[in-house]
Amino acid sequence: EAILEANQKGVKVLTLGLLNQGEGLNGNGELYIQKHRALRIKLVDGSSLAVAVVLHSIPKETSQVLFRGNLNKLTYAIAHALCARDIQVYVASKDEHEKLKRSLDGKYGGNLILSRTFSQEIWLVGDGLAEEEQKKAPKGTLFIPFSQFPPKQIREDCLYHSTPAMIAPQSFDNLHSCENWLPRRVMSAWRVAGIVHALEGWNMNECGSMMFDIEKAWKASLQHGFRPLALPAM
Repeated sequence: EAILEANQKGVKVLTLGLLNQGEGLNGNGELYIQKHRALRIKLVDGSSLAVAVVLHSIPKETSQVLFRGNLNKLTYAIAHALCARDIQVYVASKDEHEKLKRSLDGKYGGNLILSRTFSQEIWLVGDGLAEEEQKKAPKGTLFIPFSQFPPKQIREDCLYHSTPAMIAPQSFDNLHSCENWLPRRVMSAWRVAGIVHALEGWNMNECGSMMFDIEKAWKASLQHGFRPLALPAM
């Protein structure tokens, strides 16, 4: 109803709320555009910018990462981008390894590795990360979430980065925080994506399996004054 009301009022872009998107819930928003094919409003799930934020949060000297958590639209895009950059992507589950390998379609497969250990010091983590898994991480590990909600921080000897988010431009007035776990004037990447989409006038949906150009979304967000968060320090 909210989408139809916004469409009727002439709203050009609508971002999907954190609890209103997901493959199992509505096909990452695709259900809405299939059900209402005459929609003029563009639906944006923000995946491309969320992926870009995660990729730019990984330290430049990184040569290998470990994926933990449930696979989703972001996981596949991040894994593909990292393998293409010749960064080794380790996964601990054989089933997840097979699914990611199929998604690569024969490209960069040598960089996707089934891990026998938890020795990697950069962990990309999503929903479903178990506390027992965190306990296996080496001291000093950097956890970088690609999930919408932050993982429970149980390791005092490790670093936890923010969920995908950016600092809002100074020109934004009366802004506190986008989510209650984010600092003041920080917005989740999914919300930033909708703002940038509207400012740029991009006439396309980003939902379902559709994903906007990752680097184009990143550069556009910077051009509009959004800034990345600094990595945490011990």
